Amino acid sequence: MLSHMTARAAPALGSAPLTLDQLARGDCARITHVDWSAVVEEDGRRLRALGLDMGTEVRLAHRGVFAGADPLAVAVGRMVVALRRAHARAMRVELL
Repeated sequence: MLSHMTARAAPALGSAPLTLDQLARGDCARITHVDWSAVVEEDGRRLRALGLDMGTEVRLAHRGVFAGADPLAVAVGRMVVALRRAHARAMRVELL
């Protein structure tokens, strides 16, 4: 679906899992786990409705203007979703 655009080494064995907020601009990844307990229930429903759940392939399209702050722009299929960094931090990903 989405192709990997940026070369990056996979995290070393035993290292902390990679989260969506840690991706570099242009990186493509698959969501492997979502810590829904770290997200307000209403926000979680919205994120799921937008397709952000386990198994979804995403691409980090843009970061906020000021020092990489909120929001993150995440491509999900043909749509781009603005995502708070705290929500992105609750999503573990694997690079594609």
